[in-house]
Amino acid sequence: MSGFLTVTRLTLHEALRRRILTAALIAGGAFLTLYGVGLHFILRENSAATMTLIERRVMLNVLTLAGLYAANLLTIMTAVLLPVDTLSGEIASGVIQTLAVRPIRRRDIVLGKWLGHWMVMAVYLLFLAGGVLTLMATLARFTPPRVERGLPLVLLEGTVLLTLSISGGARLSTVTNGMLAFGLFGLAFIGNWVEQIGTYMGNHAAQEVGTVASLIMPSESLWQLAASHMQPSILRELGASPFSPVSVPSPAMVVWAVGYIAVVLAVGVRWFGRRAL
Repeated sequence: MSGFLTVTRLTLHEALRRRILTAALIAGGAFLTLYGVGLHFILRENSAATMTLIERRVMLNVLTLAGLYAANLLTIMTAVLLPVDTLSGEIASGVIQTLAVRPIRRRDIVLGKWLGHWMVMAVYLLFLAGGVLTLMATLARFTPPRVERGLPLVLLEGTVLLTLSISGGARLSTVTNGMLAFGLFGLAFIGNWVEQIGTYMGNHAAQEVGTVASLIMPSESLWQLAASHMQPSILRELGASPFSPVSVPSPAMVVWAVGYIAVVLAVGVRWFGRRAL
């Protein structure tokens, strides 16, 4: 356990030192600033006096989900890019030998790095999503429903990508690892649209294609499930916003995602344990 905690602490220190995290924070701050300014002008042009209560709540919900979707994408980018070379890069440079020669098990190295980067990602998501919700609550006095259900699903989505990025680094080069992670994310994104369109048109073959893509990479399904929670049921059923999925993923997808993380992480530990350093 001491080796595991040592690696976690070193990973946190390294993450704070690297410029990629600084760049992510700058991008996040710029996004929240732009979002806040845009929200201010939108609310000024669409005051409560010019809209019905239902119209206003629908507009505010769509704006909130748009901000959270952007926060979700920034979190995913951080989840993939921050640890993408944490194993592959250190193996190539020989830095990993400074840890591996000590009485620290290889399993503790992988798990410690995973936990350290997960903590950074979770704080980053809290910064982005908390900023969006704070701006909306301050400027519009609005909070979307069931945020306590939606945000953990967004965190779970980021955890899937983070785990894939770390585990891939135990076997693949840095560039290949990054391309694989983003490629699978793109597969899930396209697969979800195929499923949504197939459901709308009653095309069962298209639905099956989307379902298979979600099983290969459950990231987009987790976002769709989160978005369906964080909007009123009438808005979701009418499909009145771009974030109202026609086909809502089953809650069983959460169980699948948790199992997906456990299996991918176990594979990464096994690959790293058998790799020559």
